[in-house]
Amino acid sequence: MNFFDAIIQGIVQGLTEFLPVSSSGHLAITQHVLGVTENNLFFNVMLHIGTLVAVVAFYYKLIWRLIKEAVFIIRDIFTKKFSFKNMNHDRRMIFMLIIALLPLFLLFVPVPGTGMKVKDFADVLSGPDYFYVVGIALLATSALLTIGNICNNRMEKKEKAAGTLSQQGAGKQSLTVLDAVVVGLTQCCAAIFPGLSRSGSTLAAGQLRGVNRQTALDFTFIMAIPSILAAAVLELSDALSDPAGVGISVWVILAGMVASAVVGYLSIVLFKWLLKTNKMIVFIAYTAVVGIAVIVISIIEAKVGHNIFIK
Repeated sequence: MNFFDAIIQGIVQGLTEFLPVSSSGHLAITQHVLGVTENNLFFNVMLHIGTLVAVVAFYYKLIWRLIKEAVFIIRDIFTKKFSFKNMNHDRRMIFMLIIALLPLFLLFVPVPGTGMKVKDFADVLSGPDYFYVVGIALLATSALLTIGNICNNRMEKKEKAAGTLSQQGAGKQSLTVLDAVVVGLTQCCAAIFPGLSRSGSTLAAGQLRGVNRQTALDFTFIMAIPSILAAAVLELSDALSDPAGVGISVWVILAGMVASAVVGYLSIVLFKWLLKTNKMIVFIAYTAVVGIAVIVISIIEAKVGHNIFIK
């Protein structure tokens, strides 16, 4: 792998990790087109760390507030001053994040009779024999974004007519316990099905629950920090034993990480702007077109009996 390859992969990772187009889906598409059957696991982990840097850099003020508030929560618990009823916005977000992350443990539940855990189905469904699943999941992403966008537009019209529309936009400014559970379960589904965008589906889930779209997006990105970090840690032991990853130049790895971090940061800025200006049709159309294309390609390959890109 050279610098050019590393930078290109870093750009793709940075774009697809945060934009609602599915990084896993695009990885599966890239592998299918190129006929790649193996990944450089160590390099992929490093790219994920690059995107982690991006989201931390963008939300560092909010993250620092949450860290300080978590310390205050612990202090208040020990001094018996803690109260669920009198929590401020940051404290409430901390608890909602914890609740939303709890469903991730379902991914490690063994599936009877298969010898696999729930999370292992992601690898199975991203294989070349299940390429059509990516297309279906991308169409599902487009549908969810459409529904979420419609719900938000209706809330805006209703609140504007009632004279209650705030500068922050329509919808609730914080999540309830049920909202957090729904968003957390949606994230689990996105982790299993390649092509189902994590950021897009969790954003749509929040909007369906009546949460303000910017609040839902901020919650989605903050929730991504422990998710990305946990995935990197779980894969790190396997990645370090990958001889292909160990043989890559440190400078090449850094080039990929920097590219994924910079592009990831810009992707967050772009996503928030498009959401604020109500231009989500860009992602709705893109995921629909790509999803249809993947399904059509899958049908053609089923008839000819081979991958049309490598034979």
